[in-house]
Amino acid sequence: MRRKVKNRNIAKADLKYDSAEVGKFINYCMWSGKKTTAIAIVYRSFDTIAEKMKTENPIEIFNTALKNTAPAVEVRSRRVGGANYQVPREVRPERRLYLSMKWIIDAARSKKGAPMHEKLADELIAASKNEGEAVRKKENTHKMAEANKAFAHFAW
Repeated sequence: MRRKVKNRNIAKADLKYDSAEVGKFINYCMWSGKKTTAIAIVYRSFDTIAEKMKTENPIEIFNTALKNTAPAVEVRSRRVGGANYQVPREVRPERRLYLSMKWIIDAARSKKGAPMHEKLADELIAASKNEGEAVRKKENTHKMAEANKAFAHFAW
């Protein structure tokens, strides 16, 4: 059995909203170490959300989107007696947050024909309404886990 990790790196809270989740989200948006570009994209998308949703605090929509796209269970491959089984497992809270952020960013990146901050804002708004590609990905993950529930006894 693996040991617990002693020194996990903790992402710093962002400067504008003083939120650790937003700081982590900025880090996940970053490509090639260009953090200032990632910060600009995320903050502009929050401004776009505030305009479109006519709200003072886009962080509420961001948190709702994260909550709506976070998976509770996922399937992990397990080899038993020469056969591979998709075993459903509960998702740890850190991984749940990571998957939620990753799916939102990937969904925004996969869209075409608009600046990244607009695509990200649209995906966050859609996820906060329980719509969009990231929510669909979560539902597919849950369906896969439900379909393979018979192999849950192989969990380690």
